[in-house]
Amino acid sequence: MDGDFVFRGHAERTVLRLSWIQLYATALGLSALALATGSLAAGSVVRGPGWVIMALALVALLGERQSVRVATHTEMSVSVLPIVFAAVLFGPLAAMIVGACALVGDFGEPHLRWIVWTFQRTLVGGLAGLAAWGVGNGNSFARTFAAVAAAAMAEACADGALTTCTAFVRQNDVRETTRSVIGLQLGALPLYIPVLAVLAYSYEHVSPLLVLFFFVPALAAQRLFLLYQEQRNLAEGLATANQRLERASLSFATALVATLDARDRYTAGHSAAVAIYSRDIATRMGLDESQQSLVHLCGLVHDIGKVGLPAHLLEKSGALSLEERRQMEEHPEIGERILSKVEDYSEIARIVRHHHERVDGHGYPDGLREAQIPLLSKIIAVADAYNAMTSDRPYRDAMPSRVARLRLAQAVESQFDTSVVAAFEAILAAAPESYRSGIRSEFALQDQYRLQEALAS
Repeated sequence: MDGDFVFRGHAERTVLRLSWIQLYATALGLSALALATGSLAAGSVVRGPGWVIMALALVALLGERQSVRVATHTEMSVSVLPIVFAAVLFGPLAAMIVGACALVGDFGEPHLRWIVWTFQRTLVGGLAGLAAWGVGNGNSFARTFAAVAAAAMAEACADGALTTCTAFVRQNDVRETTRSVIGLQLGALPLYIPVLAVLAYSYEHVSPLLVLFFFVPALAAQRLFLLYQEQRNLAEGLATANQRLERASLSFATALVATLDARDRYTAGHSAAVAIYSRDIATRMGLDESQQSLVHLCGLVHDIGKVGLPAHLLEKSGALSLEERRQMEEHPEIGERILSKVEDYSEIARIVRHHHERVDGHGYPDGLREAQIPLLSKIIAVADAYNAMTSDRPYRDAMPSRVARLRLAQAVESQFDTSVVAAFEAILAAAPESYRSGIRSEFALQDQYRLQEALAS
């Protein structure tokens, strides 16, 4: 019963969408008819030899057969060139004929789609012809250039507007369609307007046979569209590859942290909380998205070197001896060795190595000072210390947030970087207690993984 209801609902939406498209196609057809009738009434006729108009129609047809997809549901072609050329030299009716002929070769299912695009191309050609007619085509090259520019801009504006309307009626992605079509048209106008102006002027003042050279700019424009599409496909491919790499890196880091959590039940969830705090600090400090993602990943794996430490050391309930402390301080170096063997993790390994350095030079393992310490390492150091203080450990209970924040402030310029502590304090001051204590649901490791998966997909 539920399935039948869903099917009927989908069918009703489909019928409703078809009815809107039919109304839209009818409106386009009536508009094209009114434009043609008005042009005839105003004294516009099809000027020029029939063979030239047919040649232009053939160029438009061939260009349309090699259209280039610029959006999910939108294609562009070089048929605009013969349409504008006909509009300037032979008037609105000739441009409408060329525009209508451009899509003859695409006739087929779905017929309604073909009708919409044919009427749109016909209407756009007529509007381009009216724009050129309004400017006039005198004996000077300047007047010819102005007529071509007016026709080309009228065609671009009308085609962009109607394409957007068509996308809206068909319930396609209007934003993607508008951005792709308008961006490409604006980029192409300065390229083909001068060429068309020279051809139009030469046709009238040198020889009509020069129209045969029309194939040259048409092919050049087609090549431009193809290059645009290749660049677009390459960019989309790179974006997809980067997303896959990000998901793979996060998945690998999650597996490493899960391994550590399984060994050390007292610090389970610590790395996930440090990752969240570190990312938020980086955001507060105005670092770009790539740095925010990087510090989040480094926060997840900052303690991975502890897998190389003896189990009794991690769960010891009392104070560590001098030798045990020395062993514990080896975990950043162990972590670096583990991570440096992972491809593309060299930067992550470097940041993890230095997350226990101090700005006064008394940290470990290398005793770096101030600017020698990577900024992301400084961020992780603050997030790590705060979460450690506000979490239960085998040797002590969790501190209240206000006490931990006070200790961070007291360690400024000795252990921690001032700007990092200030950014974190601004975050904590406005945050709820669940965030300050690290018990919110998004601090869970598996929830972070699902969130990053959703953002990357």
